[in-house]
Amino acid sequence: MKLNFLDFSLIISFFLIILIVGLWFSKKSSKSSLEFFLSGRTMPWWLLGVSMVATTFSTDTPNLVTNIVRVNGVSGNWIWWIFLLTGMLTVFIYAKLWRKSNVKTDLEFYKLRYGGKPGSFLRKFRAIYLGIVFNIITMSAVTLAAIKIGNVMLGLAPWQTVVGSGIITVIFSALGGFKGVIFTDFILFFIAMGGAISAAYYLVNLPEVGGLENLLANVNVVDKLSILPNFNDKQSLITLLIIPLAVQWWSSWYPGAEPGGGGYIAQRMLAAKDENHAIAATFFFNIMHYALRPWPWIIIALASIVVFPDLQSIKEAFPDISDSKLGHDIAYSAMLTKLPNGLLGIVLASLVAAYMSTISTQLNWGSSYIVFDLYKEQINPQASEKRLVAVGRFSTVVLMVLSALLALFLHSALQLFEILLVFGAGTGLIFILRWFWWRINAWSEISAMFASGILTIILKITPLGVYLFSVEHGIFESYLEYPFVVITTTIIWLVVTFLTPPENKETLIGFYKLIQPDGKGWTKIARKAVEQDSNFNINEQNQNIKFGISAMLLGTVLVYTSMFATGFWIYGEYIKAIILTILMIISGLLLLRTWKKIRYNIL
Repeated sequence: MKLNFLDFSLIISFFLIILIVGLWFSKKSSKSSLEFFLSGRTMPWWLLGVSMVATTFSTDTPNLVTNIVRVNGVSGNWIWWIFLLTGMLTVFIYAKLWRKSNVKTDLEFYKLRYGGKPGSFLRKFRAIYLGIVFNIITMSAVTLAAIKIGNVMLGLAPWQTVVGSGIITVIFSALGGFKGVIFTDFILFFIAMGGAISAAYYLVNLPEVGGLENLLANVNVVDKLSILPNFNDKQSLITLLIIPLAVQWWSSWYPGAEPGGGGYIAQRMLAAKDENHAIAATFFFNIMHYALRPWPWIIIALASIVVFPDLQSIKEAFPDISDSKLGHDIAYSAMLTKLPNGLLGIVLASLVAAYMSTISTQLNWGSSYIVFDLYKEQINPQASEKRLVAVGRFSTVVLMVLSALLALFLHSALQLFEILLVFGAGTGLIFILRWFWWRINAWSEISAMFASGILTIILKITPLGVYLFSVEHGIFESYLEYPFVVITTTIIWLVVTFLTPPENKETLIGFYKLIQPDGKGWTKIARKAVEQDSNFNINEQNQNIKFGISAMLLGTVLVYTSMFATGFWIYGEYIKAIILTILMIISGLLLLRTWKKIRYNIL
């Protein structure tokens, strides 16, 4: 691919802007660890919301969507669309709880909720597991996508892409801290979305595609268009819709869609000005993430089926691609090679923007665990603010290097997504219930994590997995593997919960007095809190979970109808599009009424 002066100018200008932003905020971010990781808790909802969207718009995301569409059609996206339910639960139930907790990281929650050595171990283990191991794997998947883009579009060797893309990202992440990440996310979002939309418009009008109408009528595409799985295909229906709807959304932990909130989404909620800004930011994110953003990628993925109908056609067009990196996800990059100069520079800049946004967030988030939950909590409790910032910057560099090295050995983004999904199976219910049921203790979470992880390793690596759930030779249908892990893990942690003692009374009362969660799960502790402190009054205004659940359901309808309506407008199915648009408006008005009740109760 030939880049001209205009392309290079656009890309270099973009890099300069990002570095300037990082340098601009470097001095302020150095003032304290709270500034470096949470920007002093002063961020408005619109800035945090855009940052959430930008963070989850990474180089591996369009590759993943392309892989899904080419293999399973548009409906295959239900494997992640279903997490909207989790997102809406976070918006209207957990966002205000996280902000009320006033912790610096979501792992500091363990200090509030659990006590003793099990609680301390859990916080330390989760910091290593999520902040280092899981975080490095996630970033390596993002870097893998960057490697494939660099290989296909620019002919770069993997190490060249890793070094080139990583250096600038780690510089501005280490210098600018969280505020630098947030403001660059704002810039990166518009560049990334502009590039994706422009690319989709141009590529669908290529001569070999013939415009949107011809694309939708193409014999290779027509059976990929359905937004819902084929109800006559039992395997597809169960795998893509029934299991995700019945089990997956509440049971699995995955970055950006954690049941009960968590990870870098929680980091942004914790940085909000107040509870209402935390709710609004998370709601905006879910609308953009599910309803609008995927469609440019889906259009390009469908067009790629026309231009590159199979892997062999991709290999023939790009003979230098190694077999270890060849997969359906590479079709997205292959399509982008057909862009003209100028637009090519914009799209390349948008892909770099997507990469930098996600990696910078993962670096800052993972580093916050290392600083607050490992270094300050376990190693040097008396560390100065200057020392904490220095440790944060050093750990940022180390995380970047380790993830880049791992990316050189990976093959497929979808493969990694599926493994990570199963690895957290069965743990999600604890993250939902621990706020509302006093009996859950640290051992509940510890047992769930180890059970889920060990079961996944056994099923994915040992012959037992093939014996039980192999498509051809397994005793059970392959789609039962995920529910098996969920059910087994849930039984284990419930048994462990009732076999181990509850958290001590002081810890439970302290947590209840701070958060005052709604529901019957804390009635016993609420009575003890009143008995212990006669001046303590239960704030009835906080008891609004019924409004939260109503808002969650209405918000889910609003986003899904928005997503479906957008698709049908694109498909030219105007009657369906109009009906869904009307439903979207009605659900939006009803949600607004419910939102006011939640907002007033918070205030």
